Amino acid sequence: MSTFKDLGLPRWLCDTLSGVKITRPTNIQSGTIPEILKGKNCIGGAKTGSGKTIAFAAPMLAKWAEDPCGIFGVILTPTRELAMQIAEQFGAMGSNVNLKTALIIGGQSMIEQSNSLKNNPDFIIATPGRLAHIIQEHPDDVKGLKRMKFVVLDEADRLLTDSFTEHLGICFSAFPDSKKRQSLLFTATVTDAVRSLKDKSDNVFIHELDKIDDVVIPEKLKLSYILTPFLVKEAILHNLLTKDDFKESTVMIFVNRSETCELIKRILKELDIRVTALHSEMPQSERTNSLHRFRAGAARVLVSTDLGGRGLDIPSVELVVNYDIPRDPDDFIHRVGRTARAGRKGDAISFVTPNDLDRILAIEDRIGRKMDEYEKVTDNALIKDSLKSTLAAKVDARMEMDKENFGERKQKLREKQLLRNNTPVKTGKVTKEKKSKKAKSTKKQ
Repeated sequence: MSTFKDLGLPRWLCDTLSGVKITRPTNIQSGTIPEILKGKNCIGGAKTGSGKTIAFAAPMLAKWAEDPCGIFGVILTPTRELAMQIAEQFGAMGSNVNLKTALIIGGQSMIEQSNSLKNNPDFIIATPGRLAHIIQEHPDDVKGLKRMKFVVLDEADRLLTDSFTEHLGICFSAFPDSKKRQSLLFTATVTDAVRSLKDKSDNVFIHELDKIDDVVIPEKLKLSYILTPFLVKEAILHNLLTKDDFKESTVMIFVNRSETCELIKRILKELDIRVTALHSEMPQSERTNSLHRFRAGAARVLVSTDLGGRGLDIPSVELVVNYDIPRDPDDFIHRVGRTARAGRKGDAISFVTPNDLDRILAIEDRIGRKMDEYEKVTDNALIKDSLKSTLAAKVDARMEMDKENFGERKQKLREKQLLRNNTPVKTGKVTKEKKSKKAKSTKKQ
């Protein structure tokens, strides 16, 4: 088996890795680090937890140490939590060599972040939206980007979707031409969009451990479903979490929308379940605190949108619940991949409403496995233990969210964005003046 020294990394970096008990390279690291050091562009595909961050960070740091000049590299990633995690790893790997990093994400002071870019940090770890905003609003602060040597897209399959296209375009307009930098793309699933980038350059190699068409759900992961009427969804969830099978388990519950995430968290909290949440409507400090609580075991249940579906360093999870079925079968694979890791057993239970049948068939076709019905949540148990209390908790949670104007922040951000793009804003609110004009118009008719 090779060592990091065999891969061509300098001694100081090998010693730093050894100091944090990382002594042997993983397959993705062995397959990519030597080629990146030779100056090649890279597409690396391997599942979460395989060491992808070191696979791109180590060769970049090795090259940086040879010639530390201004902003050396930018790492773009789809979520704030992933950006923070990568920044921590860069901090640990560069702790002995005075490495300066800048974390550029939403939810924190843009002025402070813009100022930090003026000082030309060695590496920038950013979400595309915030970096694009700074490039547009403070172009003089990011002139150093034009001289950088590396750009990394982490979770590249997510970044290369329509929702990031505009922001990525703005970011890349501030970067050097592709011939003057190395481009590294890392992802858990090498999609066609990612793979097609190889055709645009001869200097790109692909190292893929888990081909998207060969994804295997671990044998020790038990896949089940519960046929779920809409009106009792929350009661079924409560009943499941309080069953003997799972009442002490570490659980991740995945939903499709932030509003659902917040509602479920509040309902479960009201029902005395140690729960926390992760969604885009939460302030950054709360999101960070929420992950810390779950990692530390202070909460045994994490309700999450697909923010928590991949990449994050989350401890052993014994049960994954798909409260909402994802639209994309690959998102299902990422979600259930949170359990049954490293040879351990795990359960993944999906709530299937009448509208979800096509999605479930697509998922079963994609993974090549059929789900079994989970039959321990019975009608009698539901009525006896969960229905009444869950309904009361839901009413209280809804009232609280309405009182706090949940979702208002997102609406304001959307309106700001539309104004920036010179698009008319429809708020849905009718002013007294408009009402008066409308009334007069009606009278005339």
